[in-house]
Order: sequence, then C-alpha cells, then structure tokens
Amino acid sequence: MNARRRLRFSPWLLLSLLLCWSTWAGAVPLDVAQPSEQPLSLTTHAGILEDASRALQLSDVRSAEMAARFRYQESPSASFALGFTRSAYWFRLDVGNSGDQPLTRLLVVDNPRISLVDAYVPDGQGGYRTWFTGADRPQTGKAYANRNFVFPLHLPAHAQQVVYLRVESSIGLHVPLQLWTADALRGYEREDDMARAGYMGIAVAMLLFNLMLFIALRDRLYLLYVTFVLITASALTIKNGMAPDWKLLGQTLNSNVVYYSAVSLTLSAMLLFMRGMLQTARLLPRVDPGLRALIALYLLSPLIYAFALPQVSRVAIVVNLLTAFVMLGVGVACALKRQRSAYFFLAAFGLLILGGASTSLRAMGLLPTNAFTVDGLQLGSSLEMLLLAFALADRINVMRQEKLQAQARLLQTREQLVDTLQRSERELEQRVAARTEELQVLNSRLETLSLTDALTGIANRRHFDEVLDKEWKRAQRVGEPLALAVLDVDWFKTYNDHYGHPAGDSCLQQIAQTLAATISRSTDLVARYGGEEFVFLAPSTGPDGAHSMAEKLVRAVEALALPHERSPLGHVSISVGIASMRNDGNSPAQTLVQRADAALYRAKAQGRNRVECG
Repeated sequence: MNARRRLRFSPWLLLSLLLCWSTWAGAVPLDVAQPSEQPLSLTTHAGILEDASRALQLSDVRSAEMAARFRYQESPSASFALGFTRSAYWFRLDVGNSGDQPLTRLLVVDNPRISLVDAYVPDGQGGYRTWFTGADRPQTGKAYANRNFVFPLHLPAHAQQVVYLRVESSIGLHVPLQLWTADALRGYEREDDMARAGYMGIAVAMLLFNLMLFIALRDRLYLLYVTFVLITASALTIKNGMAPDWKLLGQTLNSNVVYYSAVSLTLSAMLLFMRGMLQTARLLPRVDPGLRALIALYLLSPLIYAFALPQVSRVAIVVNLLTAFVMLGVGVACALKRQRSAYFFLAAFGLLILGGASTSLRAMGLLPTNAFTVDGLQLGSSLEMLLLAFALADRINVMRQEKLQAQARLLQTREQLVDTLQRSERELEQRVAARTEELQVLNSRLETLSLTDALTGIANRRHFDEVLDKEWKRAQRVGEPLALAVLDVDWFKTYNDHYGHPAGDSCLQQIAQTLAATISRSTDLVARYGGEEFVFLAPSTGPDGAHSMAEKLVRAVEALALPHERSPLGHVSISVGIASMRNDGNSPAQTLVQRADAALYRAKAQGRNRVECG
C-alpha cells in the first residue's frame, strides 16, 4: 500500500519538479572521497542565494522553497565576485563521501577581508554546529587557526551533508570557496607563511637600514621613507588577516575600518615621501598644492570610515586608484624635467602602484582573483623596497660626488687666493690678512672633508698618523714587527727654484705614483708626510724586508729619469730612512718615527740616493 502511494505523483508536484530541475541539477552532492594535493574550487558546486534584507535565518534557507532559489554557476571561476553590495549572501554546498572510511575535509573561504562569515556545518547528530567569525569580529571565533576562514567538514562513510555559509561585508565582497585536504592545507600554510615572513624580513631590513641612514645623515627624506615602510607593512599585515586580536578605538585591528584607514595612512606617507624625493614644491609648484590636499584628505579619511565605511568603500577604491595614476603622472612630469630621483621613483613606485591597482581592480570585480591580484600590493611593495635600495645607494653616491666637487672648488679657490696674494702683497696688506684668515678656514674644512692629499692623490699626514697609531697597537697585540720608511726628494728646493712650482708639483705626483705602485701590498700604507717628504708603513715586516722594499723604491724613482740639472746625479733621486721595531708596550709610536727620521738624515749626510736603517 505504501509503495503504491509513493508512486502516485500529483500533477502539481511533477510540474514543480520539472520547473526546478535546472536549479536543483547543480545541487548534486560533490563526492570528496578521493584526496587531492590541490584545492578544489567550489564556484560551480556551491549554490548562492542573495539575502537583500539580511534577515534570513538557517531555518529559512533550509526550506524547500528557498532551496529552489539557490543559483549555480555553470562556468568555473576563482571566486564569487559580488562587488560592493549591502546584501548578505548564503551559500549551499552538498558534499558526499562515497568511500568506506570517514574523512575530514577543510572548507576554506580564501579572503580574510570579509566582514562577517557564518558557517553552519552538520554535527552528525541531526543538528548544525555554528561558527560566527569574520574580519570585523574577534579572531577567537575562528574554527581553525588560519589567516583565512577555515571550517572542518567531518564526513562519515557513505554519507551526505549540506553545509551553509552566510557572508556579508562592508567593502567589496569576493568569496573564493575552496575544499582542501588537511595535509595539503598544512603544506600550503607553510609556503604562505614563508612568503609573508620573507616580505616582513625585507620590510624590517629596509626600515632599519633607512633608520640608520637617517640617524647618520639627518636627512628628513629617510625618516619619511621609514614611516612609509612601517605603515605599509602594517597595512599589508592587516590586509592578510594577520594582525593581533587587539582593539583600537573599539575596532579590532583586523577590521575593514582599520584596514581602509591603514591604506589611507600608507598613501599619505607615500605622497609625503614622493614630494620630498621629487621636490615637487620646486619642480611642479602648481601641482604640489593638490598633493597636499590629497594628503589632508587621506589623514581625515579614517574618521569617515569609522562612521560610513559601507557607503564610501567603493568611492575610496576609486580615489585610491586615481591617486596611483596621479603619482605616476607626477613621476613622469619630474622625469621629463630630468630629475634624477624621478627615474628610480617611476621604476620602484610604478611596480608598487601596479600591484595596488591590480588589488583595487580585483575589489571592483574588473580583474580575476589569482595570486597576483590578491597579493599584488605585497608583491609590488617588495619589489619597490628592493629598487629603492638602489635609489638610496645612488643618492649616497651623488652626495659623495657633490662632496668631491666641493673639495675641487675649494682647492680652486685656494689657488686663486694664493695667486691674488702674490700679486697684491704690498698694495693690499689688509686684504691679505683677511684672505689669509679665509684661506685658513678653507684649509681647516679641507682637512675635515678628506684624508687624501690633494696634490698627489695618496694618503695625507693625518691619515698616516691615524693608521700608525692603530698598527702600533696591533703590532703589540700580535707580537710582530712594524716597519716605517721616511723618504725625501733630494735637492728638491733647487729643483723648484730652477724648474718652477708647476714642475715641482708634477715631480711630486710622479714620485707618489711610483711609491703607490711599488709599495703595493694590501696591508701597506703610503702617504705624503709633508712637502717633499713621503712615508710608507709596512706591518709584519722586519728590517731586511723594509730595506728591500726601500731599495726597490729608490731604483724605481731612479728609473723615472726625471731631469734635475741642479743635482750632482743629473736626475731626481730620493733618500730613505727605515726603522723596524716590535712594540714592547713601553715605547710610543713616535719612537719608530724618530728612528726612521734619524736614518733619513744619515742617508742624506752620506751622499743621498740611498737607504739607511735606523
């Protein structure tokens, strides 16, 4: 009797089944018995129902009437791109286990920026276990410790279940639904954590590097960059759902209000850094007030987000996108004006802006969801930091070149002053005194700017004194001898008087070059000691080694064959005094200098063009 009753279908029931067949056809249970190392996208397996009133409950969507209203996508996609909407959405997933063993699968909502995520999973006893989580709720409500929203599905053998999800967001709503095995998800988590840690490592390294540069150089631009890197790293941490479960002015750190506020602060810091780096106030005076207005808008926007984020989130995305193009335009304009920093800015920030634009276009539903659009901002930020490292190195190199140019200008000024003093000594005695004082100031600046002798290009006396003190202490520590040679150009005053000062300078330069080429060990130091006197310092060298080096140097200078008519030898020659000592801790370094100097006097007294040991 019961069997016959089951076969009596009413015409109305048959008609209803035919009308709903196309909708229910998508509700065929998804068999998850076979494990897979790759996630299974559920966009063609999960039904979707819009809840414009946001008032539906689980009991409502489980009814037969509501079941017929769930829609199923025919073509696969990475996510459900629902755009900016005030509606809530329900998802229905029919899953089954055709195997002989119970199994567990993990349902993943791969977007940590969804404001509210409610999961209803069968508990195996005829009821449903419920989780209420989401970006705008405390992270303690999560079913599984992950930056995304993960829910375990426990499927007995030969069983079927219906899982429901309810999502709602105050910003653009994208719902990538995936099904994972536990082992595959753990492997993905390890790779994901390594990627996030790598980015944070780059950010921390660049932050500390530029902070040290700011402390050393006191350049405000580096402080602006440190602020930008710090806020950018914080914003990306929040975007990825990895912020601590703390509260800020009543909002959790992972909430979309805090996220949008962090993005605004990031853009304001980026604009401030760009204005300083590209000097827009000077190069683009008409554009710079607009940039200041944008900065003010971004600094005020967190107040707007706190009260009306759902209403302004779409507008905020558009404004952020337009700001990216404004910054690119400013970079191009400065590059056309041949501003050197603009080339680095376009390369580095162009990648960052491209990554941010891809994320924004994804939020607007104009680009698909994939690894590049989801983490575009993080990828672009990493490349931007690396490229700006080259920009900062170039900036330091430019500063060094400017320093050398300043030294050259100071030297040129010195020569001009000396020439003026020689021509006007009697007529302008008062001006001579003033210029002499100015010359002394310039000499003092030159001494502090460089440790290199301006004429010969080798180390100067100050550099030599510093290295001598250091090597003398090292010689005591390691117990090895330290050798010093003092050499003097023979009959150099008569050379200057006969050939003139320019020829004398050229002579000293050639001797210095010969000295540097002959005494060429990496541990040795050659320096101009003063006037026509030079020195070289040879660590770990005894008297014999020092004597051999000095003899080689005497022969090298002799080989130059520089004419010297006032010398008995007919060519330029040098006399060298050497000394080698071990530091017993009782003698100062000057003892070594005195012994080498005394040896030099003996070399001069005994005919010059020779080496004497002290």
